[in-house]
Amino acid sequence: MDKIKEKLKLVPHLPGSYQMKNKAGIIIYVGKAKDLKNRLSSYFTGRVTGKTAVLVSEIADFEYIVTTSEVEAFVLELNLIKLHDPKYNILLKDDKTYPYIEYISKPYPRLKIVRYHNLKKKDKKLLFGPYPNAYAARRIVNLLNRLYPLKKCDGNPKELCLYYHIDECLGYCVKKIDKEKLQRMEQEILSFLRGNDNILKDKLTEKINFYSERLNYEKALELKKEMDYLSVIIDKQKVELHDFINRDIISYYFDKGYISMQIFFLRNGKLIGHHSEIFPLITDEIETVETYIASYYQKHEIPKELIVANNLDVNLLSDLLNTKVVTSIKGIKKKLLDMAKTNAKIALENKFETIIRDEKRTYGANEELRQILNLAKLDRIDAFDNSNLFGSFSVSGMVVFKNGKPAKNEYRKYKISTEKNDDYHTMQEVIYRRYYKALLNKSEMPDLIIVDGGINQINACLDVLNALRLDIRVCGLKKNDKHRTNELIDSLEYKVIPLDATSNVFLYLTRIQDEVHRYTITYHKTIRSKGSIASVLDNIEGIGKVRKKQLIKKYGSVAKIKEATKEELREIIPEQAAINLLKYFKEKEENN
Repeated sequence: MDKIKEKLKLVPHLPGSYQMKNKAGIIIYVGKAKDLKNRLSSYFTGRVTGKTAVLVSEIADFEYIVTTSEVEAFVLELNLIKLHDPKYNILLKDDKTYPYIEYISKPYPRLKIVRYHNLKKKDKKLLFGPYPNAYAARRIVNLLNRLYPLKKCDGNPKELCLYYHIDECLGYCVKKIDKEKLQRMEQEILSFLRGNDNILKDKLTEKINFYSERLNYEKALELKKEMDYLSVIIDKQKVELHDFINRDIISYYFDKGYISMQIFFLRNGKLIGHHSEIFPLITDEIETVETYIASYYQKHEIPKELIVANNLDVNLLSDLLNTKVVTSIKGIKKKLLDMAKTNAKIALENKFETIIRDEKRTYGANEELRQILNLAKLDRIDAFDNSNLFGSFSVSGMVVFKNGKPAKNEYRKYKISTEKNDDYHTMQEVIYRRYYKALLNKSEMPDLIIVDGGINQINACLDVLNALRLDIRVCGLKKNDKHRTNELIDSLEYKVIPLDATSNVFLYLTRIQDEVHRYTITYHKTIRSKGSIASVLDNIEGIGKVRKKQLIKKYGSVAKIKEATKEELREIIPEQAAINLLKYFKEKEENN
């Protein structure tokens, strides 16, 4: 702490980004400040509580980078968080994306549901949304596809398909299309997606009358149900703003050490949904909320206008996001802001007890395990499982838990090269491949490795780690004679630690064990399925190594290949090979 106090004396009163480090020199938190000296001093000279106190207890050192403006500090902060993925920057770890409806005009008019992880203003895509209700988005697209003759099939078939014959496609692949008709259809679809509901209502009424007059009451009833559903959706979306500007309303509520964010999506004057999130406060309230907003719009569409709480810096956010950011102290916009804050408050009050229980099950259980094993830190756990059912297609899986929660983007699958049904050598192979590569790439190492097994599996793991000169603690989960996990074996002196089946630690370890087992078994089933496809395809004349891989990649199972038509198969393999393949399946069925 003396070292930190001496460094604090030299920090300037300038904007910039700061990085907190632990004893191992790892960056555990990145922040930004208008005044670096004041912000950094607040951590060490004032009274801190909650998650901030936990962060401060781990800080062994800090660094900072001075910038010429607060906007530059903001950008630098976000880039450093992406680069280092710090432990305490939890508000940026949500990968949730919402679906959009995308209209594609060329080469043929199409509608599809899309999810983009990085949406920017410069992307020249016709996107409508976001739709927090994915079902509603799919239903709207399906309805538009029924009412308008858009292109629906993949590829470019040389024959007219069923959609053309039921008047749901103009036959783009083989017919010359009337450009005026195409333009009129496009205008109607875009008009609806931009907020003109009467377009679709009129179209539905026209179709319902058409089928009723021809006594096709079944189709008329189907469309009547779609009309009713559309009316419900439109009624839910009604708000008082009618200027058709796409905007988001952003507010938050802070209590008991947690921030509850609420974002309302207004598109074409209608409230189409909302986004909410709750997370613990680590540092300054305003700084945290502004950073959350900036990070959120790195992954989501930025509308023409953001209306934010009046204690936030609208100029800073506007410069950073390159869009209009305003606040409001009266009128309809103020009512919407108040409504967003009320929803944020209700969300926090309703979920607070659940959040606390979840923290005990995750972060709390992880901390208990750290104390049981007497580890200096336990930020990351790598867990391994092997699967070699009946000695075929041996695989291993690795799952990762960070601070008590699964980090699914870090999961890895391994196809084992050894043909023997030998858990010891399988474990050696996967541990060597995982950590030799980690050494080469200088990637993050775990604080603990968990294997599904006893001393034999632990020794297999230790043999490789020692050869690689890696000092990582290993634990094995041992089952009793009823095949239930009841003991944890520590590689340090092979200490056996009994597990209380009612404890948070037991439930935490069971969750890790179940997750790695599920992940590995799922991979094993996929490998076996692809193996069975490969054995079938080996029997078909005209299907070589390359085409076999293409079929496996597209269909994934024998059952799905059986369902494919000759035309669909012709997109990958020659016509004669497709005929041979379908003939093979037919003969197999007849013989059975």
